[in-house]
Amino acid sequence: MASSEPIWLTEADVAALMSLPEAIECVEQALTFEARGDAPAMAKTFVAWEGGTLHALGGVIGESAIAGTKTWVHAGGAEPLLPIWDSGSGRLRGVLEAFVLGQLRTASISAIATRWLARPGAHTMAIIGTGKQAFAQVAAVAAVRRLHQVRVFSPTPAHRAAFAQRLADEGFGFEVVETASVAAAVAGADIVTTATRAREPFLVAEMLAPGAHVNAIGAITPERRELGADVVGGAGRVVADHPGDAQRLSSELSDCESVMPLSVVVADRLPRPAEETLTVFKAVGLGLADVAIAAEVLRRAQERNVGRSFAAPSRVTPRWREK
Repeated sequence: MASSEPIWLTEADVAALMSLPEAIECVEQALTFEARGDAPAMAKTFVAWEGGTLHALGGVIGESAIAGTKTWVHAGGAEPLLPIWDSGSGRLRGVLEAFVLGQLRTASISAIATRWLARPGAHTMAIIGTGKQAFAQVAAVAAVRRLHQVRVFSPTPAHRAAFAQRLADEGFGFEVVETASVAAAVAGADIVTTATRAREPFLVAEMLAPGAHVNAIGAITPERRELGADVVGGAGRVVADHPGDAQRLSSELSDCESVMPLSVVVADRLPRPAEETLTVFKAVGLGLADVAIAAEVLRRAQERNVGRSFAAPSRVTPRWREK
């Protein structure tokens, strides 16, 4: 494969070249670059219409001389793509099919937040919601904490039963428990992850154990909400992957005066607050994390001769008038 040609990497290529534990380390390194000013993140942008949304987010990693933007339309489903360019020359380096990559990114961010914000001995997790992101969220927490039990809640009994069975079949080694309510799932849980499309808050502070850590990943547009105001207001530390986007796009944080970037927590090695203090992490999507994983996937693909090369774009003169 000619090194000057860009390459196309499929979902299968990405899955073969990158595991979740490896992705976590890629993203954590990128967060340290971001904190020191070497990896700017692009603010997330989207436009909505009846039946769909168009999204774009990205970032630049100076260490790798890589810039990229992930974009997709969500209209019942999604087929995201992530083009990567050389940040010095502007040359197109590759295009990645980015659904698997997005799952790895979302899981990695939650894993890193849990690593730094949850109590070191945390071993009980509640997952609220059993949709497309839920399994990755459990895998993320399991990658950084030795879980003994995972409690599952979905308002649809068949969904939570199927999800619980899937977790049990995966062989993680923890007990899986179905619960009939949010309150039952989170009672005494060390880590609570919300991954729903709820429009009304369902998690309030009195449900949570002292010292619990909450990963809130579902409400990423203004009309959605998972957390009660007392959860955010009562937290000793509120952290987000991209604080500006989180406060702009999430109604849950619109009145929160102090939102700390996850990059600062990671780079400064900030210790967890007091044992009894609630912590909240809000994820709305950090394009820099997508680009960090994509850069390493691309490097491995070129090293291992994986992917399909294609001709780089070439300039032509536009037709200025009809002939």
